[in-house]
Amino acid sequence: MRVLLVHCHPRGDSLSAALAAAAEASLIAAGHVVERRDLYAEGFAPALTAQAHRDYMNLALNQQGMEADIAQLQRAEALLLVYPTWWYGMPAVLKGWFDRVWVPGVTFVVGDGAIERRLGNIRRIGVVTTYGSPLWLLLWLGWPDRRVVGGGIRRLCAPGCKLDWLYLTGMDRRSRAECAGFIARVKARLSAW
Repeated sequence: MRVLLVHCHPRGDSLSAALAAAAEASLIAAGHVVERRDLYAEGFAPALTAQAHRDYMNLALNQQGMEADIAQLQRAEALLLVYPTWWYGMPAVLKGWFDRVWVPGVTFVVGDGAIERRLGNIRRIGVVTTYGSPLWLLLWLGWPDRRVVGGGIRRLCAPGCKLDWLYLTGMDRRSRAECAGFIARVKARLSAW
């Protein structure tokens, strides 16, 4: 399977970076082809310009400057997102990647009364993330990032697209051993993809 791994964290010495490296190694060892993005390291510009916003619904113009990113997304059979959850959601740079790459005509079209999917090539989505919050708070809040990915983003992919959600809560209080245990859990789960 061809996997697009999108990592989003500003520090190369973070647990998130270690998780992305472990995920990539596990997927390759399992025989998958991995295309890896490191949005911060690449200096990905997440903000829509005024012109890009004007052109957003224009299917002839909205891909300008993003052609390589879009081609990469269209080659993928699976998407793996590795990021820390901040303020109950994905980092702004990752949100901007969705804003700029997942444009109308590529990932969806507006049909009669509903958005119609266009990413039938993506059959699996995985998320590897950490939370400072305890699980009970995420549940009480309706688990915002999981709802966006599992409900909104997955809806644009192949029918029956599988979702794997690997998470570590209470991040700020975790020991090195607990973090290592989470890395091992991620490796084991992705080895079975």
